[in-house]
Amino acid sequence: MRKLIGGSSIDLGVCYYPEHWDKKLWAQDMDRMMAAGLKTIRIAEFAWNLVEPEEGKFTYRFFDDVLDLAGEKGMQVIFCTPTATPPAWLTEAHPEVLNADMEGHLIHHGSRRHYNYNSPVYQEYCRRIVEKEASHYGRHPAIVGWQIDNEFNCENSEFYSQSDTEAFRVFLRDKYKSLDALNEAWGTVFWNQTYTRWEQIYVPRKTNTGSVNPHLQLDYYRFISDSACRFAHLQAEIIRKYCKETDFITTNGVFANLDYQRLTRESLDVLMYDSYPDFAYCLDDYREEDPLKDRKWSRNLAEIRAVSPNFGIMEQQSGANGWNTRMEAPTPRPGQLTLWTFQSIAHGADYVSYFRWRTCTFGTEMYWHGILDYSGRENRRLKEVTNVSHMIKAIQGAAGSVYRAKVGILKDYDNIWDCQADRWHERVDRISEKSLFTALQQAHVPFDYVYLDETATWERLKKYEALFYPHAAILTPERMQLLERYVAEGGRLVMGCRTGYKEENGKCVTNHLPHLAAKVTGTDIPEYSFVAPDDGRVMVDWGGQLAEAAVFNDLLAPAGEGAEVLAVYVNSYYAGTPALIRNAFGKGEAYYFGGAFGMDTARLFLRKLGLEEPFSGVVELPAGCELAVREKDGTQYLFVLNYEKSSAKIFLKGQLLELLSGKSCQGEQSIEPYGVRVYQRSV
Repeated sequence: MRKLIGGSSIDLGVCYYPEHWDKKLWAQDMDRMMAAGLKTIRIAEFAWNLVEPEEGKFTYRFFDDVLDLAGEKGMQVIFCTPTATPPAWLTEAHPEVLNADMEGHLIHHGSRRHYNYNSPVYQEYCRRIVEKEASHYGRHPAIVGWQIDNEFNCENSEFYSQSDTEAFRVFLRDKYKSLDALNEAWGTVFWNQTYTRWEQIYVPRKTNTGSVNPHLQLDYYRFISDSACRFAHLQAEIIRKYCKETDFITTNGVFANLDYQRLTRESLDVLMYDSYPDFAYCLDDYREEDPLKDRKWSRNLAEIRAVSPNFGIMEQQSGANGWNTRMEAPTPRPGQLTLWTFQSIAHGADYVSYFRWRTCTFGTEMYWHGILDYSGRENRRLKEVTNVSHMIKAIQGAAGSVYRAKVGILKDYDNIWDCQADRWHERVDRISEKSLFTALQQAHVPFDYVYLDETATWERLKKYEALFYPHAAILTPERMQLLERYVAEGGRLVMGCRTGYKEENGKCVTNHLPHLAAKVTGTDIPEYSFVAPDDGRVMVDWGGQLAEAAVFNDLLAPAGEGAEVLAVYVNSYYAGTPALIRNAFGKGEAYYFGGAFGMDTARLFLRKLGLEEPFSGVVELPAGCELAVREKDGTQYLFVLNYEKSSAKIFLKGQLLELLSGKSCQGEQSIEPYGVRVYQRSV
């Protein structure tokens, strides 16, 4: 069994950079970490030169000393491969390893993540450094896990080097086999883009109109993901030759243009996330009207949970963040560090590692504060972390429990990437994703993101009472077969405008819309339109209740015996036209809504479908509190998180044990600002 995220305990750790500090501080730092309840450190992700200071010259003494000291102190270590920051001697000798911008200008040495995944030269140097590190350190007893690289696709999620163009051609030849097939898939007859040789194809480049072929662009995003997955697999295969059986392999963060389900399936034991809720308070981006602020990070945690039901946080906010160039944000208020830690745990994290122990006194991140400030003196944040370490002792029974939800939001990478290539798609998707998440949060409805990838099964879907698939422009027969079975067996499926109008290559279909979704939704779409700016808000009437059909409107018609019109548009030239159709299909029902889901619409759907407040028989909560539920072996753990500056009142309908205090509670309870409660109940 793994020592971390193995189902037996919930643990805390911290990111540590011994290379930033005098060696005389190491032992003192580790003693203080252990005293604060931080038993694991992550090291070495930006330290290539400390192992290979010159090409072909390897030295292991620095991290030998760190690991031996950690072992002596009883600390565990997550060791990282250093490939996120290639050394100057490498990039100077081999500039072909560097990434480039869209116009072909090289991204030079001096920051991080300036390499490209597809350079054969860089792959060879990475293969060598990982082999050297893994073979030397792999059996060290202090090591419990390995992190590959650092934050794949962070800073840059697009790559335009010559190596990328050459690899893109290989990717396309493997996919399409012939230029005729590629030209057909990309519609290259438009604007005379037809290719007659593979060498004529490049990664996207600057064009006269500022846009590139959208079908090329869609395949390009798929290519980036494929490149990152292959680069991670290269390293994982090497590490597995040398690491102990109980060690795990991971990477950290969730960024664009990367299929994390595939990445994890092929290369990782668990995925970890870097959680920085303080971004909600960044000075340049703060929005007072935002109802969720730092609570929005629960959306990101739901994304990571869709990959790893039990996961880790490799970097958890512990101090003010900001580079010297951007992202300035305040120090967490008293209680917020605790709140954000439990936010992560509530969503399935069984390991939380704070970023970082000491605040570095130099470099781009010298204002990105850790637990300790520059001086290392005792402070409020260290006391709070220490208190958190005592608090989690009371919830160890929740280790290995998984988040429980009866509502799911369906996603797939085809549509995620199509949104990036297609402004029409992105407009509706952006508002619906934000509104559905906010509505679910405020109505205290635990939900999951559910990815329809190649491993998706009906058994995975059937546990959800309702599934939202807001704007699946690209549908495939395989996905629709799965969804039809889900509905036929009693599920409820909700789809929104702009569904089913594209093929997998991004080309629009010539069939009647919503194409593959027509059968299950009982819907025909004779006409559609963006909401005209002089129409204001287009509203629909659903049984006397009004809600907005935002951004785009499909004008609907029922098709089939089971189809029933539930709502009509009430303004614009199509007033009186059906806007919402419910279709009985087998034992279940499907809904097709002709707009994007604004906030009032999302709340109306939750109310009409009876999904609001699913735990109202147990606890009543104000909108400012989040409810998250984890479950294991017939026991539920209800996490109540107060994100407000003021105290919150909740009401328990029956007697429940509150684990952090050890007290049995009932009736009205008060939760302090940024406070946390964990209630246990049998089910």
